[in-house]
Amino acid sequence: MRFVKYYFLFLFGLTVLGSCKKEDALNVDDVSGLGGDTWVKTPLDQWLYDSLVVPYNIATKYKWDQFELELNKDLVPPDESKVIPVMSTVERVWINPYVLQGGVEFFKKYCPKLFVLVGSASFNLDGSITLGTAEGGRKIVLYELNDFKNKTMPGYVPADSAIPKQMFHVIHHEFGHILDQNIRRPVEFDAVCKGLYTADWINTNDYAARQDGFVTAYAESSPFEDFVEMISIMLIEGRSGFDNIVNSITGTSSRGTTADEAKARLRQKESLVVDYYKKAWSIDFYTLQTRVRTAIINEIY
Repeated sequence: MRFVKYYFLFLFGLTVLGSCKKEDALNVDDVSGLGGDTWVKTPLDQWLYDSLVVPYNIATKYKWDQFELELNKDLVPPDESKVIPVMSTVERVWINPYVLQGGVEFFKKYCPKLFVLVGSASFNLDGSITLGTAEGGRKIVLYELNDFKNKTMPGYVPADSAIPKQMFHVIHHEFGHILDQNIRRPVEFDAVCKGLYTADWINTNDYAARQDGFVTAYAESSPFEDFVEMISIMLIEGRSGFDNIVNSITGTSSRGTTADEAKARLRQKESLVVDYYKKAWSIDFYTLQTRVRTAIINEIY
């Protein structure tokens, strides 16, 4: 069975590899490459600059730099032909809806400032796949770009919609974390499923998690992740899609939760998310949801 795992890493440490005394003489005459790699600017670089750097101060790194990634993983660079399709889709599905609802200054203040693009998936020892990582609200790494197809690309079929939706999930999940870190989610949210969170979430699935009132299996890992999983799933699935998730719950969970109890928990969390966006950010969540879902439908169907 193929599991998907989203890692959101917050890095606060610094590894010291060497030291020198203040009075030591440093001979750098023979050290090369201190200026970094150089290359001729291409139309792709110009597009990224004009479309993302100038309006939002978001940089995109697509040329290979292993030190931006996990050193113990076998990864491949992205196909450069996928960069503009991916990042223009990111713009339409994530940036534009938030700018239209919250304003450009709001978005520029809180958005991550660096995207790092990788061609392949990142496979983990536990059998899961990392589709995206994020570091402290500053950087998002997107994997599996070489499998990305939107409806304008050769070979596209509707089944390929899973790849872009996973990408949108990662981005909206991480941006939800940034908002939560700046203005904390309502304390009532953490109490809805109190006592049901588990580190063993990877050994369940979305269907079983929903029987206990979680929108995904990963939401079971902590209230912190539960909140942003609710945001992400509600946005990318749209209001009717979320309603379908809730209405599909049947039976009693292995923990004894009835279907009515599970549905009530999800509806309570939905209400708290909507209220949070209104009070904390003056954003109408349902209008934002409609904008995001409309953009996704236009991208993948």
